[in-house]
This record gives sequence, structure tokens and C-alpha cells, in this order.
Amino acid sequence: MAAEGDVKPKAPSKPRIDAIDGCRFALVLPIVIAHFARFSTDNKRLLKIMTQENVLVGGFFVISGYVAGYTATMLGEKKADMKKLAKPELFFWQKVMSYYPLHFVIASLFTPMWIWVERMYNTPWHMTAFRGFLSFSMLQAWFPKEGEIWNQPTWFLSALTFSNLTMPAVLPRVAALGKGGLKKLFFALTAVSVLQKFSYSETARFHAHNITSKQQYPLIWNLTRFHPFWALIEMTMGIAAVREVMLDTPEDKKKSQVNPAVWFAAAYGTLLLRLSNALDFNDGIIRSTLFVPLYTKFLTSVHRDCISENPSAITKFFGSKTMTTLGSLAFPMFILHGPIGQVLYKKAIAVKLWGKPMPNSFFPMYLLICLLCSHFVNEHFVKSKKVAQVAGKVAQWLASNTEGLLRDQEC
Repeated sequence: MAAEGDVKPKAPSKPRIDAIDGCRFALVLPIVIAHFARFSTDNKRLLKIMTQENVLVGGFFVISGYVAGYTATMLGEKKADMKKLAKPELFFWQKVMSYYPLHFVIASLFTPMWIWVERMYNTPWHMTAFRGFLSFSMLQAWFPKEGEIWNQPTWFLSALTFSNLTMPAVLPRVAALGKGGLKKLFFALTAVSVLQKFSYSETARFHAHNITSKQQYPLIWNLTRFHPFWALIEMTMGIAAVREVMLDTPEDKKKSQVNPAVWFAAAYGTLLLRLSNALDFNDGIIRSTLFVPLYTKFLTSVHRDCISENPSAITKFFGSKTMTTLGSLAFPMFILHGPIGQVLYKKAIAVKLWGKPMPNSFFPMYLLICLLCSHFVNEHFVKSKKVAQVAGKVAQWLASNTEGLLRDQEC
């Protein structure tokens, strides 16, 4: 029997923050709508509000960092969970294999369609092969001209993969900061992000709210919205935010908090700025200066509210079984809605299949198809234990063959 002095104090447990899962659906639904919104209505003012996927996707990068920070750092301590980060290559590949299998299957399923379209536009075979390589290797975000090839929304996975590659180095350093350092880090990262967006805006003079005009300098815009480095900035902001909550003292927990509904309304309210003729904001400016900081405040507020004795109505709503179930569909919806939308609305494809793109009245059915397909894929693929086992073995193999990539090998 161990001596009494040898017994280590048990680390505080981390309660599951179900409301965070529910928040994912509130992000993915307007993104799914935005990508094909022009096939739902001809109302230009309504389209200005609906087509802001470049703003909302910032919330996904913040959530990715928030969850990574919560699961891989210690509650109430200024350090990372080194058990999880002891093998950084394995940590990285496990992250990748949590989303790559579905991406691979959907890409494989629709690649014949995308190659067919490439041939219709007389794309050279070497360019088609290059785009296929970028799609399957998830490297498209590094190439602004090819950022939206084939399954356009999956540029997100490309940027996310680079961010995940840095996490074994980023997480311990952010976790070592105190509350004061975390606030300064968040402010500095916001400033860098905003500076880049102002630089883009001044250079390109691009105004995203003007839907009918041709975009100026699209490659500069693609560098702004796709580049993995800016995704890493937002993901690190999410880590800094969750760490501040995880370091709350009993005195901090007793302080009155702003209702999360206030931050939610403020964050999503920024989408209305497109309707203003007085304010000349583009998507990049709205995302960096307003939406991401406000949405991050919403997440920390929900987090604190969720573990309080009397959570508010909005926290209960996002943490409800319905919203967490819908939240679990966010990833399959994100992967599937692009190919489904192309089959129904991309002119080169829809004309061959249906005679013409689907009419505006069909748009609710498109959303329903996306939802049902995502549910089927989630139940029979994402949740599949067999898929998880194969993905785990692949992650192990990749980690063993890349050992030393993210750390010095022991002599």
C-alpha cells in the first residue's frame, strides 16, 4: 500500500461543454446557404446578408483552437497536457485522420465529375492532375489561384492542417501564459490580423458588399481569405481565449457575467454592416475587427455560463440534445454541401443532368438534401468504429514514419 504522502492530488476534471457543439451548426448553416444563395433569391439586399461565408468561417477556426486548447492543456494550471503532446507527430496525424477519411471518400466519389467538367473547359491534363493532387493532399490553400478547386469549401481543411501541424509547439507556449499574458497575446494576434486586412483593403480597393461588380485583384483576396497563416492566427486566438477561462479562480467564477446572448447578437449583428452605405467594410475587415473578437467573447461567455449553477437560456439552447445533434452534422455538411450544390446548380453539370440549374423555389429542398445526406454520412461513416480503427492505424503508421519531424529524436 502506498504511503499517504505518495498519493498525488487528483487533477480537476474538465466538464464537457456541449454548447460549443451546438454552436457549430449556427456557423455551418449560414455558410451552406451562402455558397449557393444566389440560386435562392434575386433580392440584392437579402443576398448581401446571406453571402458572408468569408466572415463566418473565422468562427470555425476560433472553435478549432478553443477545443484544441481545452482538450490538450491543464485545467487551472499554466501548462499543457504533456501526455497528449508527448508524441507530437502522433498528435498531429490523429488530428488529420479525424477529418481526412471523409474528405478522401467524398473527393474520390466526385472526382470523375470534376475531371469531366475540367475536360468540358479544355483544361490541360497536367493542370487537372495538379488540381487533383492539391485536392487529395489538402494543399490548395497555399495556392491562391487554386484555392477553390473542385470541392471549394475544403480549402478550410487545407489551412486547418497547417495549423494542426504547429499545435504541438503552440499549445505548450500559450498554456504557459497567465491571464495577463493571454489577454496581451489575444490583442496582439487581433492587431496582426486586422493590419493584414487593412493592407489588403488599401491595396486591392475591394468591397465585398458590392455583389454585382467584378472582384478586383482576386488573387490578393484569395491570399487574404485562404492563406493558412491567417487561419493559424485565429486558431491561436481560440486557444488564448479558452486558456483564460481555464485559469479562472473561485473569485473569478463568482463575478457576474454578461449574458452570452448579448455577445451572440453582437457577433452575428456585424453581418448587417453590408447593408450600410456609410460604412465601407469588406468581409475581411468585418471578420477581423468585429466578428472574430465578438464571437470569441461569446464562446468564453457560453463556457463560463455552461459550468455555472444557473446557465442562461441561450446556453441551454445550444447545449440541448437537438442542437448538439445538429452540431455533429456540421462537419459532414461542410464537406458535402459543395458537391451536392454543384450537381444541382453548377451550370455545366446541371444542364447535362436536369436541363438547367434548379429554380429558386428548389433551394429549401437543397438544404434538406444536404441535411439528410449529412445525417446518413454521420451515422454510417463518421461514427463508424471500423473507420475510426482504420484511421487510428493509419495515424500510428504515419507517426512512426515521420518521427522526428516535430521534435528532436532521442539519442
